[in-house]
Amino acid sequence: MSRAFVPAVEAPPARSGAAWWFAFRGDRLLVEATEAAATLPVLPDLGAVGLVPVRVQYLGTLDGRDACSAELPPEVEPPPGMAFAGLRELYGRLDDDLYALAGRAVQIVEWDRSHQFCGRCGSPTAPLPGERARRCPACGLVSFPRLAPAVIVLIQRGDELLLARGHHFAAGMYGLVAGFVEAGESLEETVAREIREEVGITVANVRYVGSQPWPYPHQLMIGFTAEYAGGELRIDPGEIADAAWFRWDALPRIPAKLSIARRLIDAFVAKQQQELARERSAAR
Repeated sequence: MSRAFVPAVEAPPARSGAAWWFAFRGDRLLVEATEAAATLPVLPDLGAVGLVPVRVQYLGTLDGRDACSAELPPEVEPPPGMAFAGLRELYGRLDDDLYALAGRAVQIVEWDRSHQFCGRCGSPTAPLPGERARRCPACGLVSFPRLAPAVIVLIQRGDELLLARGHHFAAGMYGLVAGFVEAGESLEETVAREIREEVGITVANVRYVGSQPWPYPHQLMIGFTAEYAGGELRIDPGEIADAAWFRWDALPRIPAKLSIARRLIDAFVAKQQQELARERSAAR
C-alpha cells in the first residue's frame, strides 16, 4: 500500500481522531507485531495505552491521518500486544510507507532529545515556531536536524565490479566503497578521494544514480557509479579488511535489499544479464 505523506512541523489547533504513533525507546520502535508482519499503533494519544512520553513531535499527515513521533523513557515496558523493535529488523515487516516515515521519525526524535541545550553556550533551547529547529534564547544559535552526507560508489571494470569488506561486516559480506563527505568537498571530490584512500585506484565517468536516507543514526547516502580507469588494488587496512573484483554472476554475500548498495548492485547485474541476452540473440 502507498500512502501520501505531507510533512508539517506544527499540529493543527484542534487535532481530532487517532494518529499514527512512531514512539521510540532509544532507537527501538513501538509496534503491534506478529511473527510475519508489524504495524504501528493508531491512537488518540499514547496515554490510551498507559504510556507517558518524554517529548512528542508532530510529523505531518500520512494519507490524511496525523502522524506523531515520541521519545519514551528508557525503562518503559511495551503495552500488552506490543513490542519494541529495531528498524533493521522491521524491514519487510512494516509497510514501505510506514518504514520510510519511521526512518524520518527516529532522526527527529534523536535530534530533539540531543538539542535540549545549546551547543554554544549551554542554555536551554526552545522550539522555533514554524520550523523544525530549536533556538537558544540566550545566544540565538539555531539548530536544525543533523544530516551526515556520505557517498557510495559502484565501480565497474567490464563485467566485474569492485566489492569491499569492512571490518565490522558480517561473515562473508562484501559491499561498495563508501565514505563521508568532508568539509569543503564536492560529492565528486569525495568519490575520488574515498576510492583513492580505500582501494588505491582511479576512476572515470562518475555518475549520480540516486540517494537514500539512512537513519543509522542520521546519514544521507548518495549513490554513484564509476568506471575503473587505472591502478592496482591497494587497500587501507585501517578502513577495510579486503577488496576484490567480482564477476557479476559470481558475487559473494552482498547487502540486503533495503540498502542503496544493493540497489546499485542489482542494477549492474540486470544490465549485464541484458547484455548477455542480446549477445546470445545476435549469435543465433
